[in-house]
Amino acid sequence: MKHIKNILAGIGLIVVVGSLIFAVQSKATDQPEKSGVIEKDKNVFNGYQISAIEIPQDLNFAGEQVPLDDPEILERVDREFLVNTYWQSNALLLMKRANKYFPIIEPILAKNGIPDDFKYLAVAESGLQNAVSPAGARGFWQIMKTTGREYGLEINSNVDERYHVEKATQVACDYLKKWKERFGSWTLTAAAYNAGPSGIRKYMNIQKADDYYDLLLGEETGRYVFRIMAIKEIVSNPDKYGFNVEKGDFYNAVPTFSVEVDSAVASWADFAKLYEINYKILKRHNPWLREPHLNNSSGKKYVVEIPNKGYYRATSAGQ
Repeated sequence: MKHIKNILAGIGLIVVVGSLIFAVQSKATDQPEKSGVIEKDKNVFNGYQISAIEIPQDLNFAGEQVPLDDPEILERVDREFLVNTYWQSNALLLMKRANKYFPIIEPILAKNGIPDDFKYLAVAESGLQNAVSPAGARGFWQIMKTTGREYGLEINSNVDERYHVEKATQVACDYLKKWKERFGSWTLTAAAYNAGPSGIRKYMNIQKADDYYDLLLGEETGRYVFRIMAIKEIVSNPDKYGFNVEKGDFYNAVPTFSVEVDSAVASWADFAKLYEINYKILKRHNPWLREPHLNNSSGKKYVVEIPNKGYYRATSAGQ
């Protein structure tokens, strides 16, 4: 009997201890909001939402309406809006650079009768950087060497005017005007800029279609115009797509003055010192200068841009 009592007493002690442990655990789990770890996990996505994007119904490229009533076209448009909206770091950089370079590009397009939307073609081509493609295209407008020379740009070891924003923009305008006359629409003209006129003609002949939206094109060219339109819409309306940017966030052009050079330059670094800047700053404003010197045996006149004083810190340039 005594043995049985001892067993029952032990069981009772286990039950009591177990009840106490359960009560403590229940109290902890009943109040998760008081736990710092749980609260952090619960609120980690507060203030940031990922959602579908409403496509503007008046979407167009250079005034040519996009047939959004076609479900296949709508999907392709939607893809580019999603990709370019949610690649936030890149979109922000494009907005910042656009503020700096669009004022240079816009008047040249307008002077040549090219729709303003084509400034976004330069954005799609290069991100408004002096990029170099695997095929050898260079500059904001990604101009090939043969095309650049055909349209009057100087391209050699000393100088490459594909990196000259104003001159390259003029070449792009000449090119676009020529192929607008051939293809009749700005969308096909933009596609020809990407794939080449002969490539677009080939697609048109094989498929017996003469509208960009009716053609089955390669991956890059098939997305090209849609990507340009998405970039245009996002850069033009950042608030609408969730970007919190203010005027002071954008990049601005440093004002410059022009200096004419009509002789050889033995050292651009020494030339830069004359204007109290260094070689890096000189190249930043004149990226078309490709070597640290200029041969210029013909005595050709070049215009070099020099930044106004006060925009760059004093360096060893004047020593």
